[in-house]
Amino acid sequence: MADDQHDAKSNVQSDAIETFQAAGLSFPPDATTVARANVSAAVYAEAAADPVAFWAKQARERLTWRTPFTKTLEWNLPFAEWFADGTLNVAENCVDRHVAAGLGEKVAIHWVGEPGDQRALTYNDLHREVQQAANALKSLGVGQGDRVAIYMPMVPEVAIAMLACARLGAAHSVVFSGFPATALADRINDAEAKVLITADGGYRKGSFFELKTIADEAMEKSPTITASLVYRRRQPGTPGETAMKAGRDHWWQDLVPAQSADCPADPMPAEQLLFLLYTSGTTAKPKGIMHTSAGYLLGASFTHRAVFDIKPDDVYWCAADVGWITGHTYIVYGPLANGATQVMYEGTPDTPAWDRWWEIIEELKVNILYCAPTAIRAFMRQGEEHPAKHDLSSLRLLGSVGEPINPEAWIWYRSVIGGGRTPVVDTWWQTETGSIMISPLPGVTTTKPGSATFAMPGVGADVVDASGASVPLGSGGFLTLTAPWPAMLRGIWGDPARFKETYWSRFPGSYFAGDGARRDEEGYYWLLGRVDDVMNVSAHRISTIEVESALVDHHDVAEAAVVGKSDPLTGQAIFAFVILKKGVEASEAFASELRSHVAKQIGAIARPKFLLFVPDLPKTRSGKIMRRLLRDIAEGRALGDVTTLADGNVVETIRSNTGAAEE
Repeated sequence: MADDQHDAKSNVQSDAIETFQAAGLSFPPDATTVARANVSAAVYAEAAADPVAFWAKQARERLTWRTPFTKTLEWNLPFAEWFADGTLNVAENCVDRHVAAGLGEKVAIHWVGEPGDQRALTYNDLHREVQQAANALKSLGVGQGDRVAIYMPMVPEVAIAMLACARLGAAHSVVFSGFPATALADRINDAEAKVLITADGGYRKGSFFELKTIADEAMEKSPTITASLVYRRRQPGTPGETAMKAGRDHWWQDLVPAQSADCPADPMPAEQLLFLLYTSGTTAKPKGIMHTSAGYLLGASFTHRAVFDIKPDDVYWCAADVGWITGHTYIVYGPLANGATQVMYEGTPDTPAWDRWWEIIEELKVNILYCAPTAIRAFMRQGEEHPAKHDLSSLRLLGSVGEPINPEAWIWYRSVIGGGRTPVVDTWWQTETGSIMISPLPGVTTTKPGSATFAMPGVGADVVDASGASVPLGSGGFLTLTAPWPAMLRGIWGDPARFKETYWSRFPGSYFAGDGARRDEEGYYWLLGRVDDVMNVSAHRISTIEVESALVDHHDVAEAAVVGKSDPLTGQAIFAFVILKKGVEASEAFASELRSHVAKQIGAIARPKFLLFVPDLPKTRSGKIMRRLLRDIAEGRALGDVTTLADGNVVETIRSNTGAAEE
């Protein structure tokens, strides 16, 4: 961007964040948390003194090695190898070593199905079932170096399947169960997967959704698939039948339990490919992000222990889907590497009622909850009566992930769900980073609502201007990572040139995250969302998250999404889509009040020209707002792909009312 535009953007961002800080809200860690914390402030100095030595020490302490490594880092920018001459087995680190340590009867997963069915799997159960699943994959021809696609609902078998692959040294590629057949086939074919592990379906919003029919359509377009393993989730009495192709399809319940529960965990190279996870890119072709074994597992284990301050008797719940990186790192690999007890839930927060999460927390005495700001804002919209029905006193820590959290939502989360006493860890990281990069540490960091605070120990981060120069405190710019870290992506599958171009070309020598950020005068990081989610209004570049945060700061607003709309006078005009809290009436007068509220918070330049009250926003099944579709609506264009939406009717409802949006 031009320097004057960058300066304008920084000024607007400074004004916005200073407004949110005006009340002087900050929350130092309480004495009990400090006394019991897994890490202390000294860890920052240790890591800063010699980051490579710091990670080597953590790798020796956190992981079980078959062959100890002697080389910590080989860095040939942008390609890294960590602990390259060491060997280990990821599944052994997540299961076997806990059984060997006498923790076999400890519950690993409390699973709750949406219809109300429940299971508790111990580490002994995982030990047996992972080995049986690995032997089943062997019987289907899977070996070290092969790729296995996984397309499943949120059942324990999805984690078992991932660990079975890891045990064999086969890379898994988990595809979110909300994706259509075309997306599944694209990912299978790019990875050249040999076997597909799927299910007949799953339960969501009170209904059974079919997966096998979608998988069948995808497999017809995927010549590398030689077999599929199908988990039977359909409960007795649920209508429908599942077609099985003889010679190709095998029921999980028939094949897996029939296998031997003895499958040795062979040592694998530290840089053995552990998984591919596909993420969208600027082109139509998704990117197969590559993560390898030892470095990724170290990042998952270290950050899970440090950020969530996990204790041996804790019940931890990451309310994500395994189909995304959050589920990989903080449902499967991080918690299980640390021998934790966790909750896995199949359904949505509003089924059968909006208190389902709070009911689960009360019943299972959950201590740590990690979820997305989208969910928090949805709960805010429903009011406080639902959490008030349940005893949430077991909660001692709350986490946020997936996008910048509005200060208003942060405060509501802490006060209503956390009872005004729990630390809130707002985390920033990506599919590509593998593990958390910026976050408070509960026993160390004084938190500020809306700020992810500081880079993790051993992580190099900076905020730079368009030329790549570090900006002073109090300024905004582009977030970069300045040094390699163990859990970093190792490349894009089959496309090293794209890897270099996408992540390492904008600021040579640094990884460009694609996000904007600002550091305040105390060095706290404030994430501002994707830099492509920026509106250019009269040569002022304004981030969407700034305006959204200002709107949600109003006590009657539950959620908001903002996009830019072409304008002949200003280049772009701000178009705001606003969801009101329950019981609040929409009106032209209130729309005017909200516009003035934004102008007061940020400045007149950020006053929305268009503001539309909507019942809901277009979101994926993982809760991400699809601003691309909102831009299509604002511009009056034909809608793009809507197949991944949780509710495809939302966009038509919004579009039919856009005429009432202009000021």
